[in-house]
Amino acid sequence: MALQESGEMYLETIFLLSKANGSVRAIDVANYMGLSQASVSRAVHLLRDDGYLELGPSRRLLLTKSGMSAAKKVYDRHVILSAFLKEIGVSDPVASDDACKLEHYMSDETFRAIRRHLRTIRS
Repeated sequence: MALQESGEMYLETIFLLSKANGSVRAIDVANYMGLSQASVSRAVHLLRDDGYLELGPSRRLLLTKSGMSAAKKVYDRHVILSAFLKEIGVSDPVASDDACKLEHYMSDETFRAIRRHLRTIRS
């Protein structure tokens, strides 16, 4: 099933928190995203049903192979788009905020072209 923006945001958040803290609980996601535990609980349930998450010991959130792949894809897009926007003169906070918006809607073709262009101008 194709992920919507909110699902991608949850997976990216779980990915980032797990990199920083080693393990992630729903409350950690809620605090990080500024959402209620009920909202996160519902999202976790949906992501688990779709095969993106598993619940580990002590209800830790674990990305499945497909969850990790989706999370890394969104994170990679965020990093590249932020760098590209900064390269063309956008301030750091605005570049990060705009990249967060763009990463969910941009086609793979456009993203690949931006990544190639960024590599070219950095060489």
